Amino acid sequence: MPALVIHSSDSHLIEEPTLWSTRIEKPFAGREPRMIAEPTGDWFYADGIRLQSPVGGTLAGIRFKDQDKLTQETRWTEVVPGAYQPAAKLKDMDADGIYGEVIYPTLGMHIFRLPDPRLIEACFRAYNDHMAEFCSAAPKRLKGVALICLDDIPTAVRELERAAKNGFTSAMIAVYQSEEDCYEKPRYDPFWAAAQDLSMPLALHIGTNRTAPRATSDKRGDPSLMLKVLTNPSSYVTAVHWVQLSIADMVFSSVFERFPKLQVVSLEHEGGWAPYFIEQMDYTYTQRGRKANWVRFKGSTRPSDFFRRSVSISIQEDAFAIKSRDIIGVDNLLWGDDYPHAESTYPHTQEILAKMFAGVPESDKAKILGANTRRLYRFS
Repeated sequence: MPALVIHSSDSHLIEEPTLWSTRIEKPFAGREPRMIAEPTGDWFYADGIRLQSPVGGTLAGIRFKDQDKLTQETRWTEVVPGAYQPAAKLKDMDADGIYGEVIYPTLGMHIFRLPDPRLIEACFRAYNDHMAEFCSAAPKRLKGVALICLDDIPTAVRELERAAKNGFTSAMIAVYQSEEDCYEKPRYDPFWAAAQDLSMPLALHIGTNRTAPRATSDKRGDPSLMLKVLTNPSSYVTAVHWVQLSIADMVFSSVFERFPKLQVVSLEHEGGWAPYFIEQMDYTYTQRGRKANWVRFKGSTRPSDFFRRSVSISIQEDAFAIKSRDIIGVDNLLWGDDYPHAESTYPHTQEILAKMFAGVPESDKAKILGANTRRLYRFS
């Protein structure tokens, strides 16, 4: 290993077309994600709903060569082996100077949009089994993130406990459920308690809204009807809104006060927004007129105290976050390469990091690029 051991807190795999058809429980057979060949590319459908092309595994490094080739529709045959084969992934990690990865899904993120929570739960159980097997190829270097649906809390707690028994050290929930069912609701308390007791950080990843556009009008064979989240750039640049809502809801409803060891992680929202967000939470708590239902914390504790104790932010190419690291908290910042997606730093990670961390003390650099991730996700 190099002197600076780099761990990516946000990497991905691309699910193989047969992952769900070979693993889904019998009551859900025929409704699971399946790949359909369309005139301009392959697309996954589940329960008649168009989800995503396997594009996430085909564009690693393309932006450095020819940005005109960045697309939203590709064929499975174009997916790079490192996106779904552990040995190939490790080879690409070695070539790019990455020792360990925390691995998230690609298509799995879109499954949060399915209307039927029972189908989501079944798809997630199948995925979690696959991810456990995938990471068993190199357990010291690969850490999978379990997928959990929070529509039914007892079921969610059971799956979280099963994931922990299968070696997972973290889980992903929807970045935002809905306005009527946001994370300030008391019904989530048993799940927060379970995550705390199991030392399982909870990921709030971009693109996992439970209430995202469901595109039920999409028709097979008509690639012009694509999800707004894939076609509208404004959905990307404003996506931080959803993670801010969830974190603020959890802070101001005293979730982190009642569950002091609970950890959540924001992923792929970058972090330059965090200093202003932290300041505004404190300002609102201390200076604005208080409504009758506003929670007051014990003693002199402020929202920023809960943020720095319980919230981590994964960044990729965010110079603003690095410059603001003392405000955000050096211990609260993680780094991820997003391999093998289009915006991945692969295969130029070392050059990008050298520029982004120029002038940063080695102790801070070591924490953000590896030590914080190793601690949070319990890498050996």
